[in-house]
Amino acid sequence: MSKPINVFSEIGKLKTVMLHRPGKELENLMPDYLERLLFDDIPFLEQAQKEHDHFAGMLRDKGVEVVYLEDLAAESLISEEVRIQFIDQYLDEAGIRSHAVREKVREMLIAIEDNRELIDKTVAGIQKVEMPEYQIEGLADMIESAYPFIIDPMPNLYFTRDNFATMGNGVSLNHMYSVTRQREAIYGQYIFEYHPRFAGNEVPKVYDRNDTTRIEGGDELVLSKDVLAVGISQRTEAASIEKLAKNIFKQELGFNCVLAFNIGEYRKFMHLDTVFTMIDYDKFTIHPEIEGELEVYSITPKADGELNIVREEDTLEHILAKYLNRDSVQLIRCGDGNVTAAAREQWNDGSNTLTIAPGEVVVYDRNTVTNKALEKAGVKLNYIPGSELVRGRGGPRCMSMPLYREDLTK
Repeated sequence: MSKPINVFSEIGKLKTVMLHRPGKELENLMPDYLERLLFDDIPFLEQAQKEHDHFAGMLRDKGVEVVYLEDLAAESLISEEVRIQFIDQYLDEAGIRSHAVREKVREMLIAIEDNRELIDKTVAGIQKVEMPEYQIEGLADMIESAYPFIIDPMPNLYFTRDNFATMGNGVSLNHMYSVTRQREAIYGQYIFEYHPRFAGNEVPKVYDRNDTTRIEGGDELVLSKDVLAVGISQRTEAASIEKLAKNIFKQELGFNCVLAFNIGEYRKFMHLDTVFTMIDYDKFTIHPEIEGELEVYSITPKADGELNIVREEDTLEHILAKYLNRDSVQLIRCGDGNVTAAAREQWNDGSNTLTIAPGEVVVYDRNTVTNKALEKAGVKLNYIPGSELVRGRGGPRCMSMPLYREDLTK
């Protein structure tokens, strides 16, 4: 039986990918609470959906099977017992202080008979006005009486790269940076535990969402069948990378080295894949602003199960060439190296490319300077519009989770 997950590179021909089509959760964004929900702006949902449908359609035209997180999650509720379990876990993590209110919300969710409708509702969040019987009881609720939600929406969910990450035949089920996003990982938990596509296939778990330190999929890159790269960033702690490395080596997934990239804790960088992505055997996009202070550490297994950690004292090009067994590699700089263009286009995810085959990528059409630099380097580009999707601060790689890539032949 073939494995349901097969991701041993960033560049192998993409065969199956998971997306989430933006939904009503975006219409629950409000200016006063954008920071709480990790957003900088409010996308126009109708246009964002059109852009996302264009993205999905382009992938299908390239022969990629597109599956949706919301469908997989709904199909994972395989029995009434699992359905109730999901609802109770969702409510346990929703931060509802009042027991009475929790019970009323529980009744409302249980009454939703269609599983897909139930999943959509849990993503969208619940406004207080949806429950006319809502009553303020405790002191904490009184203090937050102006807050409009009983349960926050999950507007970041269309960035499916983050709440779990595939690597080899396994998955890292992630502990997210913020409470707002931690609930997103519930869907991955149920998909890999109960969905017929994955249940019974013994998908190795190399990280657990209940672990105590944070890690997100935008920081997890599969450079080759031997090497992973993981960013130490605003969203991923160094301690998490050590745990991940130990689990990967212990489970013998095939990887023998993890490169830890310390990119600093900045909102504008956020994840490693917002400043660095792999687009061919020997080509990478990079945001020039990280190059000067970038620290790279190699992590390899010791015989006793512990880790050998070494700070690499060389240029990034030489480090990558060494660990990928290449004579040399090419770094293609966001904004073509121009400081102003690089800063502007990195903010609009010019470095966040999704590679669908060696040397062929998906990019936002708006990053004209970076795109020209990629074309000049011989990279084939597939353009998608992103005027609304980009407002969530994520690009094509952020919005996609590969489930199956063809293995590389060289």
